[in-house]
Amino acid sequence: MAFPGGMGGMGARGGAGMDPQQMQEQQMIKWMQAAMESCPAKTAIAGTMGFGLGGLFGLFMSSMRYDTPMSAGMPGGVGAPTSTISDLPVREQLKRGFKDMGRSSWGSAKNFGYIGAVFAGTECAIEGLRAKNEVSNGVAAGCLTGGWLARGGGPQAAAIGCAGFAAFSAAIDSYMRMPHDDRAADPIV
Repeated sequence: MAFPGGMGGMGARGGAGMDPQQMQEQQMIKWMQAAMESCPAKTAIAGTMGFGLGGLFGLFMSSMRYDTPMSAGMPGGVGAPTSTISDLPVREQLKRGFKDMGRSSWGSAKNFGYIGAVFAGTECAIEGLRAKNEVSNGVAAGCLTGGWLARGGGPQAAAIGCAGFAAFSAAIDSYMRMPHDDRAADPIV
């Protein structure tokens, strides 16, 4: 029988019936769980995942922009009425387009990664201090993150950033904590 806090199925024997490989596996599982519950690991994971998502988002959004990679002074750009992008060789058109897509992806990736890391680190720290896992942790972390990101715009911008991020965090966290009554989503029915 498994008891809370103990390793499943071992009962009162402890690790006496386990071979060294099983004991090593159990120790590795404990270390991985402890690492995944630590604030630095959560912050690093959120930052990395935000960086990847931001890169994909930036790539997609750069392909949907109206403005071309051609800026003022370049052939096909604003202020150059005599030549167009189609006057450039195909290789140059692709080079400029991919360079613009890369720049957009890199900028979005850095921003998403930074926001993800700040939010996750703040939420984990608040959760650790309060020793509770509640929606209010995410709301407080959202407020602090929004205020921090908007701090350069002054107190009014920081307050609006705080309110916006807190509201978004509350909405997402509340949705994620809703009980699921969808029996079709359960693979074992």
